[in-house]
Amino acid sequence: MTARRFLPGLLLLFVGSGCAALIYEIVWFQLLQLVIGSSALSMGVLLGTFMGGMCLGSLLLPRYVGRGQHPLRIYAFLELGIAVFGLLILFGMPLVNTAYSHLAGSGITGIVLRGVFAALCLLPPTLLMGATLPAISRWVESTPEGVAWLGFFYGGNIAGGVAGSLLAGFYLMRVYDLPTTTFVAVAINVVVALLALSISRVVPLVESLASDEDVETSAQIPAAWAVYVSIALSGATALAAEGIWTRILSLLFGATVYTFSLILAVFLFGLGIGSSLGAALGRSVARPRAALGWCQMFLCAAFAWTAWMLTQSLPYWPINPSISSDPWFNFQLDMVRCIWAVLPGTILWGASFPLALAALASRDDDPARLVGSVYAANTVGAIVGALSGSLLLVVWLGSQHAQQVLILVCALSGLLVLSTGVDDGVKGSPVAGTATIVIAAAIAGLLTRTVHPIPGILAAYGRYAATRLGEADVIYMGEGWSATVAVSRLSNGVLNYHNAGKVQASSEPQDMRLQRMLGHITTLIPPSARKVLVIGCGAGVTAGAVSVDPVVTDQTIAEIEPLVPRVVSTYFAEHNFDVVRNPKVHVRIDDARHYLLTTNEKFDAITSDPLDPWVKGAAMLYTREFFANAKQHLSPGGVVTLFVQLYESNTAAVKSEIATFFEAFPNGVVWGNTNNGAGYDLVLMGQVEDSKIDVDAIQRRLERPEYATVARSLQDIGMNNAVDLFSTFAGRASDLKPWLSDATINTDRNLRLQFLAGMGFNLYQSDVIYSGMLAYAGRFPDELFVGSPETIERLRSGIRREQGR
Repeated sequence: MTARRFLPGLLLLFVGSGCAALIYEIVWFQLLQLVIGSSALSMGVLLGTFMGGMCLGSLLLPRYVGRGQHPLRIYAFLELGIAVFGLLILFGMPLVNTAYSHLAGSGITGIVLRGVFAALCLLPPTLLMGATLPAISRWVESTPEGVAWLGFFYGGNIAGGVAGSLLAGFYLMRVYDLPTTTFVAVAINVVVALLALSISRVVPLVESLASDEDVETSAQIPAAWAVYVSIALSGATALAAEGIWTRILSLLFGATVYTFSLILAVFLFGLGIGSSLGAALGRSVARPRAALGWCQMFLCAAFAWTAWMLTQSLPYWPINPSISSDPWFNFQLDMVRCIWAVLPGTILWGASFPLALAALASRDDDPARLVGSVYAANTVGAIVGALSGSLLLVVWLGSQHAQQVLILVCALSGLLVLSTGVDDGVKGSPVAGTATIVIAAAIAGLLTRTVHPIPGILAAYGRYAATRLGEADVIYMGEGWSATVAVSRLSNGVLNYHNAGKVQASSEPQDMRLQRMLGHITTLIPPSARKVLVIGCGAGVTAGAVSVDPVVTDQTIAEIEPLVPRVVSTYFAEHNFDVVRNPKVHVRIDDARHYLLTTNEKFDAITSDPLDPWVKGAAMLYTREFFANAKQHLSPGGVVTLFVQLYESNTAAVKSEIATFFEAFPNGVVWGNTNNGAGYDLVLMGQVEDSKIDVDAIQRRLERPEYATVARSLQDIGMNNAVDLFSTFAGRASDLKPWLSDATINTDRNLRLQFLAGMGFNLYQSDVIYSGMLAYAGRFPDELFVGSPETIERLRSGIRREQGR
C-alpha cells in the first residue's frame, strides 16, 4: 500500500519534530527563568505548564479536528504553528519581562502571576506539540500493527529529543546564542512541515493499514481504567525519578549545563529504546496488558539498581576529574556512568507507553482519541511526579525514602494491571498467576530495603568524593528544594559549607579573608551604607561582615534555598556574627534576580556572592542586564561588589565575568585575594558615580569605638588598618581593557558564561589567571585613592607587596 511505504519517512519526520521540541524546551525554560526566576517554585510552574499544555493538546485535537482531514496536513500545520510561536516567544519576551516586573508580587499573588505568565507563553505552542502524535495517528488503525507504528513514531520523537538536547546543550547555545538556537529549531519545524505537505500530496487520501488480526472493541476491553491508571503512575514514577536522579548525578558530575543536557539525553535515549522495543512487543505478544504489568513490576528492580549505583557504587569509582585538562574526556566518562546507572529503568518506562496503547487498541476506535487519551494520562502522571518528586518527596522524606515510595508505586502500577482484566481469552492457571504476582509484590517490598541515603561525602565533595574519603567529618547533610547542602569539619577544626557538591565557603584563612573583604568593602566605601542587599547567604560570613557595620540599619539577604539560612548557617554562627538572627537582617527566599526585578527598593550597597558560574542557572546573576538592573537599584553614591573565583575556572570564564561587570560599571575596580602569594579569588567593585576612596577617612572610622567589631573582623584576616585592606587593589577597568579585549560578554540572550565556566570547572589555574591579569595592572590609581602623602606612600608599597612586584 502507498501509505505503508511512507511510514518510515514519517518516522524521520517525528525525529525532526522531537529534536526541535527539545531545543525549544531548553530555550523557553531559560528565557522564562530570566523573567519569573529560577527558584524551585518557578521551575515547578514552568514544568507543570509545559507538560500541561502537551496534555491538553493531546486531548483536544481528536475532539475538534474531524477524521476527514488529512493527518499529514494537520501535522504540517501544527509544526508551522510551533515555529511561529517559537519566534513570538523569542521576540516577545522583553514585553513579557516588562509587564511581569510591573505586576509581580509576593506570596500567593506572586505564585499565581508566575503561572499566568508561564501559561501565556507556553500553553499555545505546547498545545500544538501535544497534538502532533494524535494527529498523525489517524494514518494508522488501532490494531496491533498500527499501534506498533505509533510506538515507533513515539520512539522516533524521543530519539529526536536526544539529538535536540545534545545539540542545544553542547553546541548551539555554547557557540551561538538563544536567537540562533531558536532559528535552528524553527528551520527544523519548517522543513518537517514542508516534507509532510509533500507526502500528503503523493498520498491524498487517508488509507488504512491492513491488520494482523481482529481485536475487540474498547467497550469490551475489561477494566480499561486500570491501564490508564497504570500508565499515569508510570509517567509519575518516571518524572519523579528523573528529578531525583538528576539531583544526585549533578553532585557526582558537577551541576553544569552540560551535565543536565547529558542526563536528559541519556534519559530520553532509554525511553526511545524502550518505546521501540515496546512497539515491537505490542505487535507480537498475545497479552500486551500483561506485558505492561510486568514492565511496571520489573521497574522495581531497575529502580533498586539505579539507587544502589548512585549511592553505593559510582561515588566510589576511582576517578579524579582534574587529572584531564580536556573536559570532553570527562563528558564521555559521565555519559558512560549515566547510561550504566539509569538505562534499565528508562527502557522499561519507554516500553510501557506503546504496550498501554496495544492493551487498549480496538479496530473501531479513533486512533487519535486512543493516542490522545493514553498520552494525556501519561502526561498527567508525569506532571504529578515531576512536581511531587522534586518539590515535595525529596524535601519531606529525603531522596532515600522518596525512591522507596516510588518503588512501591511501580509495584502498585504493575499489580493493578495484572490483577484486573483477566478475562482476555488466554488460557492459564489463575492460581499460578496469583502466586507469581504475590511473590513479585513481596520482592518489590524487599527491594526498597536496598535503597540507601546519599553518602555525606558525596553531598560534600561531589565529583571528588572518591579522592576525599576520610578527609572530613560530615556533621550535617540536608536536601532542600533546589540544593543538597552539607557542613563538614576537618581534623584541624576548619568548617566547610558545601553546596552543589563542592566547598562554597569555609573557615579556612584564605576563604575568611575573601568573605570578610567582600562584606567590609561593600559598607566602608559608600558614604553611608544604611540599606544593603546581600545576594546569597551561604555560610553567612559575608552577610555577617556587612551586619556588624554600625551604619547598616536595614539588611536584606536574598537566598534561593530555604535550607541554607534556616539550618546550615547555624553551624557558622561564630564566624558570621550570628547574622541570620540579627534583628536588622531580613531573609528573602527568592531567586535574587527575580527579587531585584520585582522590588522597587533602593539600596546604598549590593554585594553578590552567588554559586559558581558553572552551576546551571547561576550565570543569570552575572549578565550585563542583571548588573545594569542592580545599578538602577542603587541610591546615589551606591556600590556593587561581586565575588569572582579564579580556582575551578579558566581564563575565558574569568574574563567574561570581569568584562561583563565593567560593561555596567566602566569605573570598576578589582581587588585581589591571594593564597601563599598566588591568585585565589577576586572582589569586583562598581560605583554609581566616579568617586574617590579617602583612605584616611575610612581609617578614622575604623578607630571609632562603634567600629571596634569591624576593626577586629579585619584584624582576624590579617588586615590591621585601611591601608592593608586597600593594598589588595589589583586593577581598574581602564587598565585591564587590553587584557579583556577578547572577552565574551555574558548577556541574557546568550548566557555564555555558564558554557565557558562549565569547560573549566575541573581546572586549577588561579595563579596563571591572576598573574596574567596583573601584567596589565602595574599603574598606581592616583584618580581612585586620596589621603595624606604618608598614607598614599604606604598604600603604594602595600599594593606592590600584594602584587609581588
